[in-house]
Amino acid sequence: MIKFLDLKAINLQYQSEIEAAIKKVIDSGWYIKGKAVEDFEINFANYCGVNHCIGVANGLDALILIFRGLILQGKLEEGDEVIVPANTYIASILALTQNGLIPVLVEPDETSFNLSLDRVKSKITHSTKAILSVHLYGQLAEDISSFCEENHLLLIEDAAQAHGARTEHGKKAGSFGIAAGFSFYPGKNLGALGDAGAVTTNDKELAKLIGQLGNYGSEKKYHNSLPGINSRLDELQAAILDVKLKYIDEDIIKRRKAATYYSKHITNPKINLAKWDKETVNHVFHLFVIRCEQRDQLQDYLTVNGIQTVIHYPIPPHKQQAYKAWNSFSFPITEQIHREVLSIPLSPVITREEQDQVIKVLNDF
Repeated sequence: MIKFLDLKAINLQYQSEIEAAIKKVIDSGWYIKGKAVEDFEINFANYCGVNHCIGVANGLDALILIFRGLILQGKLEEGDEVIVPANTYIASILALTQNGLIPVLVEPDETSFNLSLDRVKSKITHSTKAILSVHLYGQLAEDISSFCEENHLLLIEDAAQAHGARTEHGKKAGSFGIAAGFSFYPGKNLGALGDAGAVTTNDKELAKLIGQLGNYGSEKKYHNSLPGINSRLDELQAAILDVKLKYIDEDIIKRRKAATYYSKHITNPKINLAKWDKETVNHVFHLFVIRCEQRDQLQDYLTVNGIQTVIHYPIPPHKQQAYKAWNSFSFPITEQIHREVLSIPLSPVITREEQDQVIKVLNDF
């Protein structure tokens, strides 16, 4: 069986360093809000090219805290409209509705899967205050940044899948908007060994607010100045992430090589590949997603032939039971994408032999 993602093999590459980092934390006797978190926050901020990083418990909390902080700053108000892709993961939507903001779902570009700027323009109203741009599957949605600046809209990045993605000039995911939310879920390109997340920003006041909000609304222990939550990156996960951060660019190169190989050799006309510029570094291939009108049959065929796959994502947000009021909405492009997409195995440790087998089965379908 060719695994969709072999997390054991990925982490085995760094096991000795991870074990040493864990031992260092255990020996320190300090497990929450200590030096390991501080070091990782500094290193990840530097990596992303921003001034501040705030470790939090997970990627959803990162987004929730960003919007809560922006509301406290007076930059957003409950009832404001925020444009968001219709084909995103549900966390992007939850972060808005849990803050009393109104998601305005916009259809994506059919080939990159990211927000279509032309379609965004058609959805702007006097109530539109921000855009939540999702770098889906690891590809930068970089053209949204200048549009937000020109139209005085806040740009918030959902960078959960795009660690290390950058423009040809080196500007990285997490540095385009007023703030960005990252997930370090184990399967991410920079993955913890449990749940973890972070916010990046150049806004000093916002960084301070998010730090307080994620620590019970407290800047000083037992003194609660804001109605916060408990959302903290712990010392063990921070130490693990700091080890893996050193190797992320090497892993991205391996991912891109594997993606290029797939793109060159998958030739079945029934299978469509996503659009990406092979000459740039704006795609880090958190996922390699193909499209096929007979997606379910293709997935079954791959399974029978010993290849694991995953659908990202089977149900679009507006069809989820959590948002029943939206179930009658029509987003035909999004709905077609969700009927056709299939993620095939890709990681820094996938072998050429494994890829050749995946390619053979796909081309034989």
